[in-house]
Amino acid sequence: MKRAVFLDRDGTIIEDTGYLKDPDRIRLLPGAAKAIARINATGLVAIVVTNQSGIARGLLSETEYQGTERRLNELLAASGARIDAHYHCPHLPERSGPCECRKPGTLLYRQAADRFDIDLGRSWWVGDRARDVLPAAAFGGRGILVLGDSDGAELPDTTEHRVTAARDLTDAVEHIVTELGARS
Repeated sequence: MKRAVFLDRDGTIIEDTGYLKDPDRIRLLPGAAKAIARINATGLVAIVVTNQSGIARGLLSETEYQGTERRLNELLAASGARIDAHYHCPHLPERSGPCECRKPGTLLYRQAADRFDIDLGRSWWVGDRARDVLPAAAFGGRGILVLGDSDGAELPDTTEHRVTAARDLTDAVEHIVTELGARS
């Protein structure tokens, strides 16, 4: 079975501009493409899982979201990096009712595991919010909360939730590569 790195998109890979629907507004965060290329080089599956409640809010369409997904892939490819798959939740519980795919729900991760034969217990979750990394605990994986400019206020209990903190995606990938080396 394969191992994966599940990446949040907005605030982790690209600037979080809120309800992004214009592909031309996508800006990679510093070092993000190089960090993803490093994930690719280790043989890990790189998967984006993102909540996109702007779709349920009527602020962007599925087609507009897919345009931003394609643009992200283009920007990464220009730097020698790739995302193996994208999964998104278009729901907002207050408008569309509860769902299992909205993070920290686990449906999208289970779908990715089935598609790519992923061992979720040996995988990593990386994101800038607690909801991005909490699914790691459900599967026995590891979470890495990207702090960016925040003070770490969202950092869940690291013992109970198997979560560590990193400055940015580059730092998170360094944690992963170091852990891979320790397991060898």
